[in-house]
Amino acid sequence: MASLSVPPVLTSPRNDAIALHRAFRGFGCDSTTVISILAHRDSTQRALIMQEYRALYRQDLYHRLSTELSGHHKKAMLLWVLDPVGRDATILNQALNSEITDLRGATEVICSRTPSQLQVMKQTYRALFGCYLEHDITERTYGDHQKLLLAYLGVPRYEGPQVDPSAAAYDARELYRAGERRLGTNERTFIRIFSERSWAHMASVAAAYQHMFTRSLEKAVKSETSGNFEFGLLTILRCAQSPAGYFAKLLHKAMKGLGTSDTALIRVVVTRTEIDMQYIKAEYHKKYKRSLADAIHSETSGNYRTFLLSLVGRDRY
Repeated sequence: MASLSVPPVLTSPRNDAIALHRAFRGFGCDSTTVISILAHRDSTQRALIMQEYRALYRQDLYHRLSTELSGHHKKAMLLWVLDPVGRDATILNQALNSEITDLRGATEVICSRTPSQLQVMKQTYRALFGCYLEHDITERTYGDHQKLLLAYLGVPRYEGPQVDPSAAAYDARELYRAGERRLGTNERTFIRIFSERSWAHMASVAAAYQHMFTRSLEKAVKSETSGNFEFGLLTILRCAQSPAGYFAKLLHKAMKGLGTSDTALIRVVVTRTEIDMQYIKAEYHKKYKRSLADAIHSETSGNYRTFLLSLVGRDRY
């Protein structure tokens, strides 16, 4: 369930574009107005506003926002105004091609998306950046981590809820033989099963593994693999079991300890607001006995804080 709050009676995209243009005029930017409009419009409405702005002022709204805003607020807003698939493609391009690569961020996006989302994302990546996503992954990653990402991008997995329990039990035994039962790890078996099976099937595999070997599949992955390869496998497994729980944990890690990983915080908030943020908020409160809004409020400030909290919405706890 999305957390996005849209007014019951909307102004027209043209009037929103005019109001935004007025907010940019004069000394400084009226960020309150910008947030009040863009943080409360869905992706279709934002696209219409951008079209109207270009038609009225012969200027790209994305470019104007990039010159008017700054810091983390700017980074979050520029991702938010993109359409969802373009946003994912942009996040991947930034993660793979910045001076400092963010392989964890790229892995998170790839391994937490559905096969249909990945197919459209690959096409969009090619259209926006003039190269294949698989090429950039091959250039920036290596080893089993690279093999997992390329396999996950390339295999058309089933997306429905049906599961064959006997097939799930068979895969659980295969993973046990490939990992905890032997000396060393057969990574190819892990890559094959994790990249070819549906989320519903992987959740059933995890349950079967626990039942047959009295040990969680997650612990097996942690003991048998490492680094970004381990992170990719865990992302697939955790999203199969509970996407909301997975993203709640990511948000907690982003704000835990000294300093905040604003890149991770922004990435999760802007990509999940229109999908399942209400479920993520519920999981966050359940796991950490604190509301997500309260955590964000304590770790951010200024217009950046206001914008993120506008997307996340007020908690019901």
